[in-house]
Amino acid sequence: MISFSSRQARCVLRQGAVALVVSALASCGLPSAGPTKGQIFAGSVQREGDAFVVSVNDRVSRATAVTPVLGFSQAFKGASALTSDIIRPGDSLGFSIWENVDNPLLGETNPTLLNDVQVDSAGYVFVPYAGRVRAAGNTPEALRLLITQQLEDQTPDPQVEVRRMAGDGSTVSVVGAINAQGVYPIERSTGTLASMLASAGGVSIEPETAEITVFRGSQSGTVWLQDLFDNPSLDIALRPGDRILVEEDTRTFTAMGATSSQSRVPFGTPTLSALEALARVGGLVPSASDPTGVFVFRNEPAEVAGSVLGRNDLVGAQRMVYVLNLKEPNGVFHARDFAIRDGDTIYVTEAPFAQWSKSISLVTGSLTPIANVETLAGG
Repeated sequence: MISFSSRQARCVLRQGAVALVVSALASCGLPSAGPTKGQIFAGSVQREGDAFVVSVNDRVSRATAVTPVLGFSQAFKGASALTSDIIRPGDSLGFSIWENVDNPLLGETNPTLLNDVQVDSAGYVFVPYAGRVRAAGNTPEALRLLITQQLEDQTPDPQVEVRRMAGDGSTVSVVGAINAQGVYPIERSTGTLASMLASAGGVSIEPETAEITVFRGSQSGTVWLQDLFDNPSLDIALRPGDRILVEEDTRTFTAMGATSSQSRVPFGTPTLSALEALARVGGLVPSASDPTGVFVFRNEPAEVAGSVLGRNDLVGAQRMVYVLNLKEPNGVFHARDFAIRDGDTIYVTEAPFAQWSKSISLVTGSLTPIANVETLAGG
């Protein structure tokens, strides 16, 4: 028969009292940053909830990797580079005309200078004694020959020089997060997107988050600034009237639960994995986080959800909860391969020990849980 001293009896009674109080607190609900892992699983469709709870593996990562693809259509990429030789409506031209006579027909000086002659909307310019001459679509050399032919009937052996200057007909506008917004001429050195951005002083935001959109008529295309320099085929030739918009990436995700910080966080890179997202908020809290309970909440398009679940009867966006277990042998690899998308919510549940610590703290006050247990047991 086992006998207890009065001191041992008191210890057993106190420990039993602590256990009863902790159990009572747990049943009433303890303060928490959000639902527990068990509560999330209890809300799954499989348990008559309204969300599909899916463990992440290689197949799920592949099925959900549908990040938006940026780029230019073939109509943009197939356009050849403009040359500064082609004259367009809105361009400004300069003329020098020599006459082989003592008294020039066009003026008192030789040569006669005509500067800043603008090509009208119909593509014509007016040159005295040569009349209205078609300029648009011609090269300066072709226009020189046309004017020479017109003047030959008025003055002997005229010599004509034509200079094409940048004008309204060969400009693009550059706006947004750029160091020098404005309207810029398309010249030989600025005929492509990258060179035009450089001419405008470069972007005023972090290059990793810069998106470049080119509007051309009713069409548009968007690329990452980094991709523009990594892939030469994206450095498209510009056209008169193009509008270039530089913007910072606006995609964000929300971090909640037992992470080092809880906030709405910008992506900061073109692609972002679950592991990188956790790192951006300072990682898990060692004393409070449950590495087996990392959840990603998302409204998934029906076709993607169907691919993940192996179903073809889903209609409309589906509530999906993806589960990452970082303690599994491949858990970190799965987190590295799982792509985060705009609007995702990452939630990390608390470890069971954190709940136990809260219970002990409520019972015993501000001392540490271990110290309080020892105090109660030794009292």
